Amino acid sequence: MTTARHGAKVPALWRLLMCGLALLAGCSQEPLTAADPHADMPVPTRASHSSFSTMRASGIDVPFRRELKAHVPAELSEVLAFYRTELGKRGWQERPDGAMVAADHARLVFASPKGPGTLTLDRVKSETTIDLVQRNTEVAAKANFLPIAGHARLIFGYLVPDVASLAINGQTIEIAGGVNHPQTLDLPPGTYSYALLVSGHRVHTDTITVAAGEAWSLSLEDDDKKPDQIY
Repeated sequence: MTTARHGAKVPALWRLLMCGLALLAGCSQEPLTAADPHADMPVPTRASHSSFSTMRASGIDVPFRRELKAHVPAELSEVLAFYRTELGKRGWQERPDGAMVAADHARLVFASPKGPGTLTLDRVKSETTIDLVQRNTEVAAKANFLPIAGHARLIFGYLVPDVASLAINGQTIEIAGGVNHPQTLDLPPGTYSYALLVSGHRVHTDTITVAAGEAWSLSLEDDDKKPDQIY
């Protein structure tokens, strides 16, 4: 006698659902596009977070520095390709100096229509983080933020009416107070230790690494605040 064995029957609805899931698993997500195709600093679609900030000099409405930060659940190579395409559309020209591309980190340097630009990408868990910066050379020049050729510029002031000074690179500089007339110091590229002295007593020490063409603001009011790159 022959016995026929039949496998368990799967309801038609479940078969359709399983086929649909298999189809979705085999499909890749849509390519990244700009959420706003007209934005000067584009944000990719599918971004889980984005923020935009600007820095302005006193008395000048146009920002001298703009920065976009975002997180995107996409591979670094996909985000990198997106920005190369979108920034190229906006007249940004990629430069070889300072560029570095690896599997989990990338940094590109650009010449944009308004000034130098940098793009930094990093892999954090399942996302790619974005830091896009554009500096406006014309506005920075008006604000007296540009260093002499081949140097970096430090910008600092002190608001408390005590006798204050900044010790850096083998020299001690007396600091005049007031936010509207900060002092500047141009230094060759490198890493420097510095100290803030008030009434002859050292109240804050730190180090700063600068590159040619950069401008940094030293906060001499807040002991915990690190130097800010403003250009």
